[in-house]
Amino acid sequence: MEQDRITYRSGAAARLAGLPVETLRIWERRYDLSNAQRSERGQRLYSAEQVARLGLLKQLVDQGHAIGVLAALSREQLQAMLASAGAGVQAGSARVPVLLVGTGLARRVAAEREGFGLDVRASYASLEQVAEGEEGSGAQVLVVERSEIDETILPLLAAARAFSGVAAVVVLYRFCGSATIRALRAQGCLVVRVPGDLGELALLCRSALTGQRLPQPEAALESAAETVAPPRFDEEALAAMSAASKRLMCECPRHLSDLLMMLFSFERYSASCANRNPDDARLHAQLGQAAGQARMVLEQAMEKLAIAEGLPLPWERK
Repeated sequence: MEQDRITYRSGAAARLAGLPVETLRIWERRYDLSNAQRSERGQRLYSAEQVARLGLLKQLVDQGHAIGVLAALSREQLQAMLASAGAGVQAGSARVPVLLVGTGLARRVAAEREGFGLDVRASYASLEQVAEGEEGSGAQVLVVERSEIDETILPLLAAARAFSGVAAVVVLYRFCGSATIRALRAQGCLVVRVPGDLGELALLCRSALTGQRLPQPEAALESAAETVAPPRFDEEALAAMSAASKRLMCECPRHLSDLLMMLFSFERYSASCANRNPDDARLHAQLGQAAGQARMVLEQAMEKLAIAEGLPLPWERK
């Protein structure tokens, strides 16, 4: 069709979608929204289909949804969300029946529950308490919020899911290792960072129910950190090495200790840093891997220095 061959530059596309052109540029830079073509001069060219999708994004953002969540959805999914929102306004039946786990989460949702599109059937302070509740609540989604998550959550979550009989699970976290995230996703959970706006909870719950998933880092990137060995010196050992500089003529143990602590801290930071899109995830995986490899080189140097200066190594004290 002739219309399919029509393209629009950024300014025209933004105007047709009802967006400020600056907003469109920011969205493209952060989320790579449209995979727009480029002209010979490098300008973005949008098709009519892409402009229509931008218009849907604008409408949903105006309703309070986060662009970081919407950016991963197709045009059809965006249209379904708009239709669902319209039906909810007219019929008042768009609420998602949920169980909430997390003291802070339940308190925040209770404060403004009317605006969240959720039907809270029960709330618990911990996963262990779910099995102590009543069966047959009718909840469809189990929503769990924890600031820090590790592999110990896996059996607890499986037990809570089996007891409650929910169809889907949403796990919200602030800090979580990539291996644990992979394990949770392998169990069919939707795993995301705690959203800044709890109004996004209903969207996340519906996404989990329909089997939608947010963009995930490529498997090769997630496994990149596995090529980096875990730290050989913990913070206590490094502090002891640093203190040893006071009785030595050489201050290298202190300087090396400071460098190692900074590198290890940056590794943890890179692993926990928010990933806005696959390219962003790739960048942070590479940063974390680079820091880990640099740490391994300096750990070898620290071991040689400790041997040369007669300092006890941490594994020798065990």
